Amino acid sequence: MASKRTGRLPVASAARRSSKVTFARRGGGAHRARINGLAPETLKVLYVSMLRIRKAEEAIVRLYPEQEIRCPTHLSIGQEAVAAGVCAVLNRTDTALSSHRCHAHYLAKGGTLRGMFAELYGKATGCCGGKGGSMHLTAPEVGMLGASAIVAGSVPLAVGSAMAARMKGGDSVAVAFFGDAAMEQGVMHECLAFAALRRLPVLFVCENNGYATNSPLSARQLSPEIARRAAYQMEGIAIDGNDVVAVYKAAEKAVTRARRGEGPTLIEAKTYRWREHVGPNFDVELGYRTQAEIDAWIARDPLVAHARLLERLGIWTPAERGAVEASIEAEVAAAVAFAKASPFPDPDAMYTDVD
Repeated sequence: MASKRTGRLPVASAARRSSKVTFARRGGGAHRARINGLAPETLKVLYVSMLRIRKAEEAIVRLYPEQEIRCPTHLSIGQEAVAAGVCAVLNRTDTALSSHRCHAHYLAKGGTLRGMFAELYGKATGCCGGKGGSMHLTAPEVGMLGASAIVAGSVPLAVGSAMAARMKGGDSVAVAFFGDAAMEQGVMHECLAFAALRRLPVLFVCENNGYATNSPLSARQLSPEIARRAAYQMEGIAIDGNDVVAVYKAAEKAVTRARRGEGPTLIEAKTYRWREHVGPNFDVELGYRTQAEIDAWIARDPLVAHARLLERLGIWTPAERGAVEASIEAEVAAAVAFAKASPFPDPDAMYTDVD
Protein backbone atom coordinates (compact mmCIF):
# COMPACT_ATOMS: atom_id res chain seq x y z
CA MET A 1 0.00 0.00 0.00
CA ALA A 2 1.37 3.44 -0.87
CA SER A 3 2.25 5.92 1.82
CA LYS A 4 -0.36 8.67 2.12
CA ARG A 5 2.35 11.25 2.64
CA THR A 6 4.66 10.40 -0.23
CA GLY A 7 2.79 8.08 -2.56
CA ARG A 8 5.85 5.81 -2.56
CA LEU A 9 5.87 2.18 -1.59
CA PRO A 10 7.14 1.79 1.99
CA VAL A 11 9.98 -0.46 0.85
CA ALA A 12 11.32 2.23 -1.43
CA SER A 13 11.77 4.59 1.49
CA ALA A 14 13.56 2.09 3.70
CA ALA A 15 17.08 3.09 2.70
CA ARG A 16 19.45 4.55 5.28
CA ARG A 17 22.84 6.07 4.74
CA SER A 18 25.72 3.64 5.14
CA SER A 19 28.85 2.60 3.26
CA LYS A 20 28.91 -0.95 4.61
CA VAL A 21 27.14 -4.22 4.12
CA THR A 22 25.54 -5.22 7.42
CA PHE A 23 23.62 -8.30 8.47
CA ALA A 24 20.82 -8.90 10.96
CA ARG A 25 19.07 -12.05 12.10
CA ARG A 26 15.42 -12.57 11.30
CA GLY A 27 12.95 -15.38 11.76
CA GLY A 28 14.62 -18.79 11.61
CA GLY A 29 18.11 -17.33 11.59
CA ALA A 30 18.04 -16.30 7.93
CA HIS A 31 20.44 -13.55 7.00
CA ARG A 32 19.02 -10.19 6.00
CA ALA A 33 21.44 -7.81 4.35
CA ARG A 34 21.77 -4.09 3.98
CA ILE A 35 24.18 -2.80 1.35
CA ASN A 36 25.21 0.79 0.83
CA GLY A 37 22.34 1.90 3.03
CA LEU A 38 19.61 0.00 1.17
CA ALA A 39 17.36 -2.36 3.09
CA PRO A 40 16.68 -5.88 1.79
CA GLU A 41 13.15 -4.94 0.74
CA THR A 42 14.45 -2.08 -1.38
CA LEU A 43 17.06 -4.30 -3.00
CA LYS A 44 14.28 -6.71 -3.92
CA VAL A 45 12.11 -3.93 -5.33
CA LEU A 46 14.96 -2.87 -7.62
CA TYR A 47 15.34 -6.39 -9.00
CA VAL A 48 11.61 -6.86 -9.52
CA SER A 49 11.41 -3.53 -11.36
CA MET A 50 14.26 -4.48 -13.69
CA LEU A 51 12.84 -7.95 -14.22
CA ARG A 52 9.38 -6.64 -15.16
CA ILE A 53 10.98 -4.41 -17.79
CA ARG A 54 13.14 -7.24 -19.13
CA LYS A 55 10.32 -9.78 -19.33
CA ALA A 56 8.01 -7.26 -21.00
CA GLU A 57 10.55 -6.41 -23.66
CA GLU A 58 11.55 -10.03 -24.23
CA ALA A 59 7.86 -10.63 -24.90
CA ILE A 60 7.93 -7.84 -27.49
CA VAL A 61 10.91 -9.55 -29.16
CA ARG A 62 8.89 -12.78 -29.46
CA LEU A 63 5.66 -11.11 -30.54
CA TYR A 64 6.91 -8.49 -33.00
CA PRO A 65 7.34 -10.93 -35.92
CA GLU A 66 3.59 -11.65 -35.76
CA GLN A 67 3.13 -8.15 -37.22
CA GLU A 68 0.22 -7.34 -34.94
CA ILE A 69 2.31 -4.66 -33.22
CA ARG A 70 2.50 -2.11 -36.02
CA CYS A 71 4.40 0.69 -34.31
CA PRO A 72 8.23 0.86 -34.21
CA THR A 73 9.72 -0.25 -30.88
CA HIS A 74 12.92 0.92 -29.19
CA LEU A 75 13.95 -1.60 -26.55
CA SER A 76 15.90 -1.02 -23.34
CA ILE A 77 17.15 -4.59 -22.88
CA GLY A 78 20.48 -4.16 -21.10
CA GLN A 79 19.64 -0.69 -19.76
CA GLU A 80 17.01 -1.57 -17.15
CA ALA A 81 19.05 -0.51 -14.10
CA VAL A 82 18.81 3.19 -14.96
CA ALA A 83 15.02 3.37 -15.04
CA ALA A 84 14.60 1.07 -12.04
CA GLY A 85 17.19 2.83 -9.88
CA VAL A 86 15.99 6.37 -10.56
CA CYS A 87 12.24 5.72 -10.37
CA ALA A 88 12.55 3.77 -7.10
CA VAL A 89 13.62 7.03 -5.43
CA LEU A 90 10.70 9.06 -6.77
CA ASN A 91 7.33 9.76 -5.18
CA ARG A 92 4.09 9.26 -7.07
CA THR A 93 3.76 13.06 -7.30
CA ASP A 94 7.21 13.45 -8.85
CA THR A 95 7.13 13.59 -12.63
CA ALA A 96 9.11 11.80 -15.31
CA LEU A 97 9.49 12.51 -19.02
CA SER A 98 11.05 10.12 -21.46
CA SER A 99 12.22 9.66 -25.04
CA HIS A 100 11.39 7.22 -27.84
CA ARG A 101 12.97 4.46 -25.67
CA CYS A 102 10.36 4.81 -22.94
CA HIS A 103 9.06 1.34 -21.98
CA ALA A 104 11.45 1.03 -19.03
CA HIS A 105 10.66 4.46 -17.59
CA TYR A 106 6.90 3.96 -17.96
CA LEU A 107 6.98 0.63 -16.12
CA ALA A 108 9.48 1.69 -13.45
CA LYS A 109 7.43 4.80 -12.66
CA GLY A 110 4.31 2.69 -12.11
CA GLY A 111 2.65 2.35 -15.50
CA THR A 112 0.75 -0.90 -16.03
CA LEU A 113 1.74 -3.78 -18.28
CA ARG A 114 -1.81 -3.95 -19.60
CA GLY A 115 -1.80 -0.28 -20.50
CA MET A 116 1.55 -0.62 -22.25
CA PHE A 117 0.82 -3.73 -24.29
CA ALA A 118 -2.63 -2.52 -25.29
CA GLU A 119 -1.00 0.68 -26.49
CA LEU A 120 1.60 -1.26 -28.50
CA TYR A 121 -1.25 -3.16 -30.17
CA GLY A 122 -3.06 0.11 -30.91
CA LYS A 123 -6.06 -0.81 -28.78
CA ALA A 124 -8.60 1.46 -27.10
CA THR A 125 -7.56 0.12 -23.69
CA GLY A 126 -4.00 1.33 -24.17
CA CYS A 127 -2.54 3.99 -21.92
CA CYS A 128 -3.05 6.55 -24.70
CA GLY A 129 -6.14 4.97 -26.20
CA GLY A 130 -4.11 3.31 -28.92
CA LYS A 131 -3.01 6.62 -30.43
CA GLY A 132 0.52 6.89 -29.09
CA GLY A 133 2.16 3.54 -29.64
CA SER A 134 5.53 2.49 -28.29
CA MET A 135 7.18 5.91 -28.29
CA HIS A 136 4.51 7.88 -26.41
CA LEU A 137 3.61 5.98 -23.24
CA THR A 138 1.85 8.05 -20.58
CA ALA A 139 0.57 7.41 -17.06
CA PRO A 140 -0.07 10.81 -15.43
CA GLU A 141 -1.78 9.15 -12.45
CA VAL A 142 1.65 7.93 -11.30
CA GLY A 143 3.65 10.91 -12.55
CA MET A 144 4.70 9.51 -15.93
CA LEU A 145 3.79 12.56 -17.96
CA GLY A 146 4.75 11.13 -21.32
CA ALA A 147 7.49 10.61 -23.87
CA SER A 148 8.72 12.46 -26.92
CA ALA A 149 10.21 10.83 -30.00
CA ILE A 150 12.17 14.02 -30.70
CA VAL A 151 15.79 13.78 -29.57
CA ALA A 152 16.04 15.80 -26.32
CA GLY A 153 12.28 16.35 -26.47
CA SER A 154 11.86 15.18 -22.89
CA VAL A 155 14.21 17.83 -21.54
CA PRO A 156 12.24 21.09 -21.91
CA LEU A 157 9.09 19.28 -20.78
CA ALA A 158 10.79 18.16 -17.58
CA VAL A 159 12.16 21.64 -16.97
CA GLY A 160 8.67 23.03 -17.44
CA SER A 161 7.30 20.47 -15.00
CA ALA A 162 9.97 21.44 -12.47
CA MET A 163 9.13 25.11 -12.96
CA ALA A 164 5.44 24.36 -12.36
CA ALA A 165 6.29 22.41 -9.21
CA ARG A 166 8.31 25.35 -7.94
CA MET A 167 5.45 27.77 -8.59
CA LYS A 168 2.92 25.49 -6.84
CA GLY A 169 5.13 24.99 -3.79
CA GLY A 170 5.86 21.66 -2.18
CA ASP A 171 8.88 19.50 -2.85
CA SER A 172 8.08 17.60 -6.06
CA VAL A 173 10.89 16.99 -8.53
CA ALA A 174 10.96 16.27 -12.25
CA VAL A 175 13.18 13.86 -14.18
CA ALA A 176 14.17 13.99 -17.83
CA PHE A 177 15.43 10.70 -19.30
CA PHE A 178 17.34 11.02 -22.57
CA GLY A 179 20.14 9.42 -24.59
CA ASP A 180 23.66 10.64 -25.25
CA ALA A 181 22.65 12.12 -28.61
CA ALA A 182 20.52 14.66 -26.76
CA MET A 183 23.71 16.35 -25.59
CA GLU A 184 24.21 17.56 -29.16
CA GLN A 185 20.92 19.45 -29.26
CA GLY A 186 20.74 23.16 -28.56
CA VAL A 187 17.63 22.87 -26.41
CA MET A 188 19.55 20.57 -24.08
CA HIS A 189 22.05 23.27 -23.19
CA GLU A 190 19.41 25.99 -23.00
CA CYS A 191 17.54 23.85 -20.46
CA LEU A 192 20.65 23.04 -18.44
CA ALA A 193 21.50 26.73 -18.21
CA PHE A 194 17.95 27.80 -17.32
CA ALA A 195 17.48 25.06 -14.71
CA ALA A 196 20.78 25.98 -13.07
CA LEU A 197 19.93 29.69 -13.09
CA ARG A 198 16.56 29.09 -11.43
CA ARG A 199 17.84 26.22 -9.24
CA LEU A 200 14.94 24.11 -10.43
CA PRO A 201 14.15 20.71 -8.87
CA VAL A 202 14.99 18.63 -11.92
CA LEU A 203 17.22 15.63 -12.65
CA PHE A 204 18.78 15.29 -16.07
CA VAL A 205 19.41 11.56 -16.51
CA CYS A 206 21.48 10.67 -19.57
CA GLU A 207 21.38 6.99 -20.51
CA ASN A 208 24.70 6.95 -22.32
CA ASN A 209 24.67 3.74 -24.34
CA GLY A 210 27.46 4.98 -26.59
CA TYR A 211 25.51 5.28 -29.82
CA ALA A 212 23.14 7.67 -31.57
CA THR A 213 21.38 5.12 -33.77
CA ASN A 214 24.54 3.64 -35.35
CA SER A 215 26.99 6.50 -34.74
CA PRO A 216 29.43 6.03 -31.84
CA LEU A 217 29.93 8.81 -29.34
CA SER A 218 33.57 9.20 -30.41
CA ALA A 219 32.47 10.17 -33.93
CA ARG A 220 30.14 12.88 -32.63
CA GLN A 221 31.79 14.55 -29.67
CA LEU A 222 35.33 15.52 -28.73
CA SER A 223 34.97 14.35 -25.14
CA PRO A 224 33.15 11.15 -24.15
CA GLU A 225 32.58 12.49 -20.61
CA ILE A 226 29.00 13.73 -20.70
CA ALA A 227 28.88 14.42 -16.95
CA ARG A 228 31.38 17.23 -17.49
CA ARG A 229 28.73 19.10 -19.47
CA ALA A 230 27.29 20.14 -16.12
CA ALA A 231 29.30 23.30 -16.57
CA TYR A 232 26.29 25.44 -15.81
CA GLN A 233 27.05 25.48 -12.09
CA MET A 234 25.14 22.31 -11.29
CA GLU A 235 26.13 18.92 -9.95
CA GLY A 236 27.40 16.45 -12.55
CA ILE A 237 28.13 12.79 -11.88
CA ALA A 238 29.06 9.79 -14.01
CA ILE A 239 28.01 6.35 -12.76
CA ASP A 240 27.93 2.73 -13.83
CA GLY A 241 24.46 2.54 -15.34
CA ASN A 242 24.45 -1.25 -15.05
CA ASP A 243 24.78 -1.13 -11.25
CA VAL A 244 21.25 -0.54 -9.99
CA VAL A 245 22.45 0.23 -6.45
CA ALA A 246 24.84 2.88 -7.76
CA VAL A 247 22.01 4.38 -9.82
CA TYR A 248 19.67 4.41 -6.83
CA LYS A 249 22.23 6.12 -4.58
CA ALA A 250 23.09 8.78 -7.17
CA ALA A 251 19.41 9.49 -7.80
CA GLU A 252 18.68 9.57 -4.07
CA LYS A 253 21.37 12.19 -3.54
CA ALA A 254 20.19 14.27 -6.50
CA VAL A 255 16.53 14.12 -5.44
CA THR A 256 17.44 15.12 -1.89
CA ARG A 257 19.34 18.14 -3.21
CA ALA A 258 16.45 19.09 -5.49
CA ARG A 259 13.89 18.87 -2.68
CA ARG A 260 16.06 21.12 -0.54
CA GLY A 261 16.08 23.80 -3.22
CA GLU A 262 19.72 23.16 -4.12
CA GLY A 263 19.08 22.88 -7.84
CA PRO A 264 19.43 20.36 -10.65
CA THR A 265 21.82 17.46 -11.21
CA LEU A 266 23.11 15.90 -14.42
CA ILE A 267 23.57 12.14 -14.04
CA GLU A 268 25.43 10.29 -16.78
CA ALA A 269 24.60 6.59 -16.50
CA LYS A 270 26.95 4.58 -18.71
CA THR A 271 25.08 1.58 -20.06
CA TYR A 272 24.42 -0.35 -23.27
CA ARG A 273 21.52 -1.54 -25.40
CA TRP A 274 21.84 -5.11 -26.59
CA ARG A 275 19.40 -4.94 -29.48
CA GLU A 276 19.21 -2.77 -32.57
CA HIS A 277 18.39 0.92 -32.29
CA VAL A 278 14.80 0.30 -33.32
CA GLY A 279 13.31 -3.16 -33.55
CA PRO A 280 13.59 -6.52 -31.83
CA ASN A 281 16.71 -7.95 -33.44
CA PHE A 282 20.46 -7.93 -32.95
CA ASP A 283 22.30 -5.85 -35.54
CA VAL A 284 25.97 -6.80 -35.54
CA GLU A 285 25.77 -7.37 -39.30
CA LEU A 286 25.45 -3.59 -39.80
CA GLY A 287 29.11 -3.25 -38.87
CA TYR A 288 28.99 -0.31 -36.49
CA ARG A 289 29.79 -2.49 -33.48
CA THR A 290 31.33 -5.92 -33.00
CA GLN A 291 29.97 -9.12 -31.54
CA ALA A 292 32.78 -9.01 -28.99
CA GLU A 293 31.59 -5.60 -27.80
CA ILE A 294 28.01 -6.82 -27.47
CA ASP A 295 29.10 -9.97 -25.65
CA ALA A 296 31.22 -7.97 -23.20
CA TRP A 297 28.21 -5.87 -22.22
CA ILE A 298 25.87 -8.86 -22.03
CA ALA A 299 28.35 -10.37 -19.57
CA ARG A 300 27.63 -7.30 -17.42
CA ASP A 301 23.87 -7.93 -17.42
CA PRO A 302 22.45 -5.71 -14.63
CA LEU A 303 19.80 -8.28 -13.70
CA VAL A 304 22.24 -11.16 -13.36
CA ALA A 305 24.64 -9.04 -11.30
CA HIS A 306 21.91 -7.87 -8.92
CA ALA A 307 20.39 -11.34 -8.58
CA ARG A 308 23.77 -12.73 -7.60
CA LEU A 309 24.13 -9.96 -5.04
CA LEU A 310 20.77 -10.81 -3.49
CA GLU A 311 21.66 -14.48 -3.28
CA ARG A 312 25.15 -13.84 -1.91
CA LEU A 313 23.76 -11.63 0.83
CA GLY A 314 21.11 -14.18 1.76
CA ILE A 315 18.23 -11.93 0.80
CA TRP A 316 16.61 -14.73 -1.15
CA THR A 317 17.33 -18.15 -2.59
CA PRO A 318 17.44 -19.23 -6.25
CA ALA A 319 14.05 -20.85 -5.68
CA GLU A 320 12.56 -17.58 -4.42
CA ARG A 321 14.03 -15.76 -7.39
CA GLY A 322 12.48 -18.36 -9.70
CA ALA A 323 9.08 -17.84 -8.12
CA VAL A 324 9.33 -14.08 -8.71
CA GLU A 325 10.28 -14.66 -12.34
CA ALA A 326 7.36 -17.03 -12.86
CA SER A 327 4.96 -14.53 -11.34
CA ILE A 328 6.14 -11.72 -13.62
CA GLU A 329 6.04 -13.96 -16.69
CA ALA A 330 2.42 -14.75 -15.85
CA GLU A 331 1.72 -11.03 -15.40
CA VAL A 332 3.21 -10.27 -18.82
CA ALA A 333 1.28 -13.11 -20.47
CA ALA A 334 -1.96 -11.83 -18.97
CA ALA A 335 -1.23 -8.31 -20.23
CA VAL A 336 -0.56 -9.58 -23.75
CA ALA A 337 -3.78 -11.59 -23.71
CA PHE A 338 -5.67 -8.53 -22.50
CA ALA A 339 -4.16 -6.41 -25.26
CA LYS A 340 -4.96 -8.89 -28.01
CA ALA A 341 -8.55 -9.28 -26.78
CA SER A 342 -9.16 -5.54 -26.45
CA PRO A 343 -11.05 -3.61 -29.13
CA PHE A 344 -9.52 -1.14 -31.51
CA PRO A 345 -10.54 2.49 -30.98
CA ASP A 346 -13.73 3.71 -32.56
CA PRO A 347 -12.87 5.69 -35.71
CA ASP A 348 -14.47 8.79 -34.19
CA ALA A 349 -11.89 8.70 -31.39
CA MET A 350 -9.37 9.97 -33.93
CA TYR A 351 -10.68 13.46 -33.30
CA THR A 352 -10.86 13.39 -29.51
CA ASP A 353 -8.09 14.97 -27.41
CA VAL A 354 -6.89 16.85 -30.49
CA ASP A 355 -6.73 20.64 -30.34
